[in-house]
Amino acid sequence: MKTAWMLLARYDGLPIIPVEKVCADFFTHLEPVKFVQKVDRGEIKLPLVRIEGSKRAARGVHVNDLAAWIDARREAAAKELRQLTE
Repeated sequence: MKTAWMLLARYDGLPIIPVEKVCADFFTHLEPVKFVQKVDRGEIKLPLVRIEGSKRAARGVHVNDLAAWIDARREAAAKELRQLTE
């Protein structure tokens, strides 16, 4: 099953997942403010979407971007495992 489809099912079809939900489910060690700071500094390579141009607008992560990030993390872990076991 594709990661994006699983995320769509998890978030009831939301195309943009609020930062708070992303943190609660995937970055439990970070508060939303710290998560956004790390993204802004490029420490977490995940694009954040603003629904409106205002700096105060809520931010979220597009489901396809989150799926790609999860898949990339999985591939990096699989590569590391292959290197350790070969």
